Amino acid sequence: MIQRRMFTAGSLALALPAWAHHGWSSFDQERPLYLEGRATRVMWRNPHGEVEIERPENPSLPADLKQRALPRQSAAVDGPALLAKAQLPSRPDRKWLIELAPLTRLEAWGVAEIKPGTPVAALGFTFTGEKGDAVLRAEYLFVDGKAYGLRSSPA
Repeated sequence: MIQRRMFTAGSLALALPAWAHHGWSSFDQERPLYLEGRATRVMWRNPHGEVEIERPENPSLPADLKQRALPRQSAAVDGPALLAKAQLPSRPDRKWLIELAPLTRLEAWGVAEIKPGTPVAALGFTFTGEKGDAVLRAEYLFVDGKAYGLRSSPA
């Protein structure tokens, strides 16, 4: 009986990461959102890195956002169009979880592990209708004055 319980508990522990991870189809890719804040928690692991940020009390879009230079990616991504359409989330959450790329892709871009307290910004997508958790799938990451494309490898 004890072995059976241990097996069940172990099976659940293995299943949780897969259950908690969601596919990209539930994200609204027609409505790019811009978030910025300070990293409060960092999970540098697979299936993808994650950074929890706390947004400022009165967030706003940066004046230069539409003119930012974006790096080329191996996938076809119209970064300038995303920047032109970027908006702030309508939900008031101050804490957001930003889903990054897998660690191998972050390494290919040369993204150093983000530390708590680091200012971070991201352009990406949240769930359709902003329903569910305050999660943003990052298309572009802005850290330490650099921009990184996260959909694919550097071109």
